[in-house]
Amino acid sequence: MLKIIVTNLKQDLAAAIAVLVLALPAMGQGMTQGMMSPPANVRPPGLQNVGIEQHLDEQIPLDLTFRDETGKSVRLGAYLGKKPAILNLVYYQCPMLCGEVLSGLESALQVLKFDVGKEFNVLTVSFDPRETPDMATRKKAEFLKRYARPGAADGWHFLTGPQESIDALTKAAGFQYQYDPKIGQFAHSTAIMVLTPEGKIAQYYFGVEYAPKDLRLGLIQASDNKIGNLADQVLLYCYHYDPATGKYGAIIARVLQLSGLATVLLLGVLMTVLIRYGRGPDGHAASTGR
Repeated sequence: MLKIIVTNLKQDLAAAIAVLVLALPAMGQGMTQGMMSPPANVRPPGLQNVGIEQHLDEQIPLDLTFRDETGKSVRLGAYLGKKPAILNLVYYQCPMLCGEVLSGLESALQVLKFDVGKEFNVLTVSFDPRETPDMATRKKAEFLKRYARPGAADGWHFLTGPQESIDALTKAAGFQYQYDPKIGQFAHSTAIMVLTPEGKIAQYYFGVEYAPKDLRLGLIQASDNKIGNLADQVLLYCYHYDPATGKYGAIIARVLQLSGLATVLLLGVLMTVLIRYGRGPDGHAASTGR
């Protein structure tokens, strides 16, 4: 009896391993499209049009028209051109996820030594065409109060706009969402995007919490190294952005190269010191005789 049970367990385990091996390629393909976007044919009912597909190096349309917090008509390109930017797509009356996204972003920005409005801008854009500049004003006031750094009001923009502008922006960003009329809310995924000064998508960061180190490196890289310091350049040499995870990971070969170079330099300094102190005041080797 025990032998039969063991045999059955082995068969079940072998079948499970086979299924896992067959599934790994499909999982890998899904990950390259973005952590939050499994293929549409396997998404739950009602969420077929919800997800995020990474459109790395995609150009955001700069001529799209939105309204700022005062109700003034603005071109999206007016906020780009000189600095990198963080783009996040939310709606201001969202009862749950959007507030978590904004809170997670603000928490990460608090840790950064870079200042909003100085080294980079933030574009928070509503994807609900029914929302108004008054709603954007209230949301901006809430998060500027939390962030509490001088000049942030000129660098963190909360926008609303018409459906055609929203459609063009979300399509370029690969941001897919769906309205549920039964509950009067939008189903959507969560991510923020880092844009180059030219308006191209450089990176995606998924979820509602964002590692400040990754965000800093992402902004530096998107700026073409126009912000940051020498230490950041060394880190960017040793780390690279992985689209599958939305994080920076170490490049082992480069880390070893730098470690080897540091070792050679240290040995060189040590040998110089030993040779210098091993000579007498007349430049000859110090005598050890009595």
